[in-house]
Amino acid sequence: QVQLVESGGGLVQPGGSLRLSCAASGNIFSISAMGWYRQAPGKQPELVATIYRGGITTYADSVKGRFTISRDNANNTLYLQMNSLKAEDTAVYYCNAEGPVVYRGQGTQVTVSS
Repeated sequence: QVQLVESGGGLVQPGGSLRLSCAASGNIFSISAMGWYRQAPGKQPELVATIYRGGITTYADSVKGRFTISRDNANNTLYLQMNSLKAEDTAVYYCNAEGPVVYRGQGTQVTVSS
């Protein structure tokens, strides 16, 4: 089992920044990749960014150049630095861990509004 707890969401103005964190615990050695999904009201979930065990990262086209995924292996924490936020980034953001089983956290709300 892997437990994921997200934090760092909130309300921010367009053009602002937020950093999301995801603390992982449990059988983390089984994890081969971690990432962030988001889901806006009435929309399908969107894979925002992924970081693989070797450090390779991938991003959705909608966030390239604005978002950065990273991890702190010593503290078992995943991050998503979000800059130049837009209203369309408003969503619940979920941390995701892939291994033999896919795990997902409870989500954290990000609202971009003036």
